Amino acid sequence: MAARADVDSLLSGDLGNWLQSQVAVRAAAKDKAHWRWTISFAVLFPLLAFMWFGPDWGTEPKFWITAIPAALLGYWGYRPIAAAKKDIKVGINAAIAASIGLEYSHDLEPGEEWDLSRSFGLVPSFDRVTFEDDWNGALGGHTFRLYEAHCEERRGSGKSRHWVTVFRGAIIRIASQRRFHGVTLLQRAKKHRSFFGLGGRKDSVTLGGQVLGLVDMVNPEFQDVFALWSTDQVEARWLAHPEYIERLVDLERAFNGKDVRTLFHRGELVIAIESGNMFESGSMNPHEDHAKVRECNEQFASLASLADELNRDRGAA
Repeated sequence: MAARADVDSLLSGDLGNWLQSQVAVRAAAKDKAHWRWTISFAVLFPLLAFMWFGPDWGTEPKFWITAIPAALLGYWGYRPIAAAKKDIKVGINAAIAASIGLEYSHDLEPGEEWDLSRSFGLVPSFDRVTFEDDWNGALGGHTFRLYEAHCEERRGSGKSRHWVTVFRGAIIRIASQRRFHGVTLLQRAKKHRSFFGLGGRKDSVTLGGQVLGLVDMVNPEFQDVFALWSTDQVEARWLAHPEYIERLVDLERAFNGKDVRTLFHRGELVIAIESGNMFESGSMNPHEDHAKVRECNEQFASLASLADELNRDRGAA
């Protein structure tokens, strides 16, 4: 039942033909970028040379007068490449999604899964966030949605103020055939420690307006890696059984990610996984297309496997 696209068929069919037509488009984008950078250098270099070797205005003003125009012209030159990469990325990702019955959109508005991720601490606090790469539809018969979130925090003061990434990865929502009695959160063991971490884990945490108690893991081997919190101790042990946790770890590997955390809420499972910038299948090198398509395909196969495990009937909790 795994939603695994036939990569060879995709690349030998319409997608492969379209990618072949993009070879010339990529070359033209590179040529346009190089032309813009050449023009920028020809105009900017004599002016900067006069400024640096001419009147003494001080080093700091000269630095900023150099850096700002250089950055703007560098961005102007790179825009044709960025546009070509985005078009190819959207084309590849949309073809993969359609082949397994999904829809893909580069731009999106987050949904309830994002609100739950924030309320229950699946993502850290941040000052700004951007989203991209929305995959949604039915995966293996289960309604689901996946997109990327990039959360940043403003740090430092004065001239040293800068943006720091505090979370970049996937937010995933998978519907279940079962409606959960309680709310269960599976986090890494390092989260929710007691005061200064001296007393181990807290006995309970209050998240999303609910008190979740610490639950002993079924398999002690996972106790040092994960922490389980829930409003229903019995259901939590049933949900976070060893096979399920092993599939979560497999999902983490498939996304080349880390620190996967999950929330069972009503009839849905919400997953947050730090995985960097994913689904960047838009490459300026045509020889990378095969590998990019296969990588996306494997990620969705892992998702389908997790959805199947979530909905597998193992008896009542």
